[in-house]
Amino acid sequence: MIRSRWQALQRWRKRRPFWGATLLLLSGLIILWIPAHLYEISLVPGSTVFVGFFLGGMVLLMAILSYTMPRLSTLFGIIGMFSAILSIMGALGGFLVGTILGIIGGALCIAWRPQWAEAGAPMAHSEAAADQERHAPAAD
Repeated sequence: MIRSRWQALQRWRKRRPFWGATLLLLSGLIILWIPAHLYEISLVPGSTVFVGFFLGGMVLLMAILSYTMPRLSTLFGIIGMFSAILSIMGALGGFLVGTILGIIGGALCIAWRPQWAEAGAPMAHSEAAADQERHAPAAD
């Protein structure tokens, strides 16, 4: 029973940008940590702490969406990476650790390509479908 659950988890991980989304998730939590500890200042007029909440939340949201909708992982990786970079303004980028993890996680989400278990499964990216058509024998 434990072995079957482990195999199910492995199949689930292969169909998603697991490491990219995990690093984005960790980055979002680190970025949100700073504004969460500065919540007294966030109500002061002119404070940019709310920007840290927004951008940290965006990175966190992109990680969750990468898990749930892996076909759009390229888009989520780009948005997550830019949000992590912009978080330097509002949350110090999680002392730059969150920014670096966000850049790496976003890059992994962008670079991810699906590994389908079944040969007849639909392709997730148009580039993969184009590669399959290019390598298929031509019918004369």
